[in-house]
Amino acid sequence: MPPKNFPAIRRKLLRWYDRNRRDLPWRRSRDPYAIWVAETMLQQTQIAAVMPYYGRFLKAFPSVAALARAPLGKVMAYWSGLGYYRRARNLKDAAEKLVREHAGVLPADYDRLLSLPGVGAYTAGALMSIAFGKPYPAIDGNVRRVLGRLVKATNEKSLRATAARLVSKPRPGDFNQALMDLGATLCAAKNPRCPNCPLRRDCAARAAGRAPMKKKIAFKAVTWPLAIVRSGGKILLRRRSTVGLLAGLWEFPGGELGGGEGLRAGLQNQLQDLGGSFTRHRRIGELRHSITNRKIRAPIFLFEVGRENAVRLPGPHWRWLSPASLGRYPVSSMTLKATKLLAAHG
Repeated sequence: MPPKNFPAIRRKLLRWYDRNRRDLPWRRSRDPYAIWVAETMLQQTQIAAVMPYYGRFLKAFPSVAALARAPLGKVMAYWSGLGYYRRARNLKDAAEKLVREHAGVLPADYDRLLSLPGVGAYTAGALMSIAFGKPYPAIDGNVRRVLGRLVKATNEKSLRATAARLVSKPRPGDFNQALMDLGATLCAAKNPRCPNCPLRRDCAARAAGRAPMKKKIAFKAVTWPLAIVRSGGKILLRRRSTVGLLAGLWEFPGGELGGGEGLRAGLQNQLQDLGGSFTRHRRIGELRHSITNRKIRAPIFLFEVGRENAVRLPGPHWRWLSPASLGRYPVSSMTLKATKLLAAHG
């Protein structure tokens, strides 16, 4: 697409955005911190999933300083259920760095933003354009799809170069969000609504008669049994390692079965450190869940024990908890689902 078309594209897109912009809570704020929290939550997560968390998180941690001084466990608890928990750790680490090096203020400088834990090219570009009004591109999945179709970019380098030339200087934040909204509503991965698109006459893919297909993610089918060990009104949870998948989260004992490993053998391996007898159990249901590239089938087994002290806890990473107290802990989404299944069963 020749650059001379870019001014017309900017005008068309901003006119469309002014009429059709989505009303989202983070768009009502000019606070760079509030925008940063939103953009971090939205990484690889749909808006509908973020909405219940955003306001609660900001109420609990209303500023960079408040986030920096908060205990990590509390931060993780407010993030619990949102997934991709490394984002919460990065927010906390970045807030501490901002307090140490920038007086608790997000810098209006692209390179300094990139130096913060968890801030990549997209988040830095979103902050520079939306929070600080600077003409930087912000390329998320929706923007990548829109621009790929619009100019038929053949590689990442050409796509980024186009995004940098195209971003609107008077209203860069609105322009980037307009591209995001266009990709989320009209220029969808499947069945794009081309007749309604404000850029339909400028779109190279439409002129060629086709839209590039979204690359499919290769998912792995996994069986991941969970053991709910219950004594009276309490249930037994363990905390995962601070590195790796679901780092630092509390969960029911369980795990991905190895090749050829049966359900009973897998559960016994997960419970062997407790030193109790776990032969009597019943299956109370099954849930489906996804983590990164895993499609999980999780059979749920309930083990009743007479007394808590009949089970030897091997360390502080095992703990008896009441179901009502789980909101104070960073708990995996799969464990929350299993707790609801237990409540329905009970």
